[in-house]
Amino acid sequence: MRSEMVCLEKSHPREGLWRRTAPVPEIGPDDVLIRVNKTGICGTDIHIWNWDDWAQRTVPVPLITGHEFAGEIVELGRNVTDLSLGQRCSGEGHLIGHHSRQSRAGKFHLDPETRGIGVNEQGAFAEYLRLPAFNVVPLPDEIDDDTGAILDPLGNAVHTALSFDLVGEDVLITGAGPIGIMAAAVARHVGARNVVITDVNPDRLDLAARVADVVPVNVAKEDLASVKDRLRLQQGFDVGLEMSGNQIALDQMVDALVMGGRIAMLGIPPGKSPVDWSRIVFKAITIKGVYGREIFETWYKMIAMLQNGLDIRGVITHRFARDDFEKGFAAMKSGKSGKVVLDWA
Repeated sequence: MRSEMVCLEKSHPREGLWRRTAPVPEIGPDDVLIRVNKTGICGTDIHIWNWDDWAQRTVPVPLITGHEFAGEIVELGRNVTDLSLGQRCSGEGHLIGHHSRQSRAGKFHLDPETRGIGVNEQGAFAEYLRLPAFNVVPLPDEIDDDTGAILDPLGNAVHTALSFDLVGEDVLITGAGPIGIMAAAVARHVGARNVVITDVNPDRLDLAARVADVVPVNVAKEDLASVKDRLRLQQGFDVGLEMSGNQIALDQMVDALVMGGRIAMLGIPPGKSPVDWSRIVFKAITIKGVYGREIFETWYKMIAMLQNGLDIRGVITHRFARDDFEKGFAAMKSGKSGKVVLDWA
């Protein structure tokens, strides 16, 4: 085993990431060492690259970043008996505690002690990653490394989309970023009748139309009321998936929903946003906040769907070698990409 590895590190408290050499992580008795083959670039990684207010409050420097990955196990801790050397895997990047009421009840995704790889702990933009064996998700043969590297954001999409029953429902998705597009594909896969996705970015809307059987709507040019009429929705949409973090989009969603409609919110508005709660109350709308993935129920469901025909590979629009990471981040920041994957093999 080599003693050093190449990684991408937040080495300085300013914009950018830096290619560095670091020691290969030493694993504990309950950990595994994973050789990373592919990584995805996440919106969170863009925040860290930009060194915005959130990143400055959250991320210690120096830190190896990155949390979306696929690879294979190359070393096992002495207590690890249910995994094997050479096994292909991805993994849950939320490292939970074991003391909270939520964790002890098995609601791991709600644990307040959670720390994230690549955000609070050393991450996956590296040739090797140490991960608790508990967090490892084995990859079946049907799921290639490119798809395995974006299971983390797909999990966010699945968690959001499956927050409410979608069978036979008319679904409105606001925000055609990669996670919104994957949520649209999931909604159609599980039986939604109509799926409409909105944005003001024509490139993202074109990508949505290629990846999923959806109706893309540029709300800068078309009103949602006309879309409802075109689809013959008598009252409106049954379920809304808010993926944009845009207050105007949320307001449009509330207007477009039926009485008793349901909203799952994954998008994070910047700062405080004014909300007309009277409209939400008088329409009897249910709102659910979504964070991350249900550990591990979401993983089971998304892997089953991928094995059963869900295809989200088209959401990957750019692939770069790890040493071309600056091109990868430029593509993500352009607003014209889907998911960007870096090759570490």
